[in-house]
Amino acid sequence: MWLPGMKIVHDIDSGDHKYITSWRNPNDPAPGDFSMRIENEGLPEVVIWREKMKWFRTGKWNGLCFSGGPRFPNPILKPELVFKQERLISISEIFDSSNLVRFTLETSGTLRRYTMNVRRNKWNLAFTAQVDPCDEYGQCGPNGICRIDKAVRCECFKGFAPKFQEDWDRQDWSGGCVRIRPLNCENGDSFLEVRGVKHPDMLQYWLNKSMSLKECHDECLRNCSCVAYANPYITNGGSGCLMWFGELVDTREYPGADSLQNMYIRLPESELDSSIDLEEKNKKRPIELILISIASGVLVSGLINGSILLMTKRKRRGRSNEDLELPLFKFATIVAATNNFSMENLIGEGGFGSVYRGRLLAEGEIAVKRLSRTSGQGLEEFKNEVILIAKLQHRNLVRLLGCCIEGEERMLIYEYMHNKSLDYFVFDQNQRTILTWPMRFNIIMGIARGLLYLHHDSRLKIIHRDLKTSNILLDGNLNPKISDFGIARIFGEEQSIARTKRVVGTYGYMSPEYAIDGKFSVKSDIFSMGVVILEIVSGKKNRGFNHHDHYHGLLGHAWLLWKENRFLELIDECLNDTFIESQVKRCVQVGLLCVQKFAEDRPIMSSLLLMLGTDGAILPEPKEPGFFMERSSSIVRSTTSTSMMSQNESMTITDLEAR
Repeated sequence: MWLPGMKIVHDIDSGDHKYITSWRNPNDPAPGDFSMRIENEGLPEVVIWREKMKWFRTGKWNGLCFSGGPRFPNPILKPELVFKQERLISISEIFDSSNLVRFTLETSGTLRRYTMNVRRNKWNLAFTAQVDPCDEYGQCGPNGICRIDKAVRCECFKGFAPKFQEDWDRQDWSGGCVRIRPLNCENGDSFLEVRGVKHPDMLQYWLNKSMSLKECHDECLRNCSCVAYANPYITNGGSGCLMWFGELVDTREYPGADSLQNMYIRLPESELDSSIDLEEKNKKRPIELILISIASGVLVSGLINGSILLMTKRKRRGRSNEDLELPLFKFATIVAATNNFSMENLIGEGGFGSVYRGRLLAEGEIAVKRLSRTSGQGLEEFKNEVILIAKLQHRNLVRLLGCCIEGEERMLIYEYMHNKSLDYFVFDQNQRTILTWPMRFNIIMGIARGLLYLHHDSRLKIIHRDLKTSNILLDGNLNPKISDFGIARIFGEEQSIARTKRVVGTYGYMSPEYAIDGKFSVKSDIFSMGVVILEIVSGKKNRGFNHHDHYHGLLGHAWLLWKENRFLELIDECLNDTFIESQVKRCVQVGLLCVQKFAEDRPIMSSLLLMLGTDGAILPEPKEPGFFMERSSSIVRSTTSTSMMSQNESMTITDLEAR
């Protein structure tokens, strides 16, 4: 329940996060399936989650209101919204003793506001956030729009058709829509105005808060990846530029709603031309049709030969890239963006090559991963990473903007992460103090959500195989994003385990069954997750860990402390003033459950996330961790298996041959 004076908070700087949860059922006040939180991805909004899936969102803040809700203030709703640097920090209902109100997040996920009629001693329902089926998140699937005033509420945007027509006919719209004709960026696209809508979710986007609508139109037209654009704000006559890439999800129409916004969807010119009224076309005289037919016949014979030659050239050029489904950048463009790969733009190096910071007009700041010609990541791994990430969309996965393939050059272009990788903070004596315990716990939860998406919620079932702190990138708000899918693998719907003779990954994060027998599954990723959790809690690396009382690694050290109920000794010393004991205990216990020796003992991601996020839950006792053995004191400071380690500590074993 949310009462006047209470605040919903999302403050990254202070690490303060407060949200509402539903009851388990009407008679049990234990936390239920639904929670309501502030989200600040791109633009602020309020989102109701059903466990880890979006259930409802208000739409983004447009300067006056949330685009899917009423303007503020109004006779019913008068919330107090606090912004800091255009981020929504808190929402509260101002206390008014003359007007008793309460908000309730029902067990069904519906948010309701009640007012008290003192004279009749009765609570009256004054407002419901979700008023119709179109408020359900993604009701019409990708590239569909929900129109509640229509007999069939889901429609495809113009220029799109149902992806699965039979499902659509049965009113199962979850598959959404796909383009009827591909865009034709080089030879001219245009835009169709869609009026009075709640804008699609900002899953893949670019935002500029000062552009005019005309500048936004031109910018979207120049970028072949841009599929739609709009003004994000309705203040000052409409300002800013919001561009979408990929699929348009969770769009609904509000007929006659003047407070809501318009958007402009990119279509081939041929699709826009087809909107000419058919009756007008039928008014053409028969002689005109005859003349057109004769002219067409003359032209066709001349065009066919030229078209065949042109198509052959294009097929040859595009055959190697057709599976990538991602924008291709020219090498010259990337050279200019990185100032010819200058040293001042170099932000990282590894066995794969180098990473450079750059800037593109449309994408803003970017990170360019330029593969070395001697890289262990070959063309197969490169294409694997491109194909996988292009199909994945989640706020805790790094966003791939495009790639470059010219000659021997292979580059991946990512969104730029201002705060580098997690290991830069956790293991650095100076930087680690920046990460307070609330920040670290938020990072752990974010990584877990990203891994849950890979294992269970995405269209593909992905095994990452190289989850580690250096592959967790942090954005400007220190939100974690899983990166580097070069050795990831897709599993089939019913597949649970696979085996390889070529073991690739990083020593210290690999599970025993993978490192020794080449067996990998979701449980090998879980093992890596456990190592990452314990590293975040302790501020110590698993590989090379030393302790004056014994010769165990970090996993063994954590296990010994847990058995003696001394788990607080594992905490990074710089967290002594900020840690929450119950959360630390849960993280250590969950970390140890993840690194248990046998794969079948480890939890799956959905259980792991529930255990991490549920205060007071009774968790199972962990068993002995993998690699629980004391090392000889003579080799404790030496590097194990150095003959199998590359410069970035990655290990490959192929029938006992080094990579």
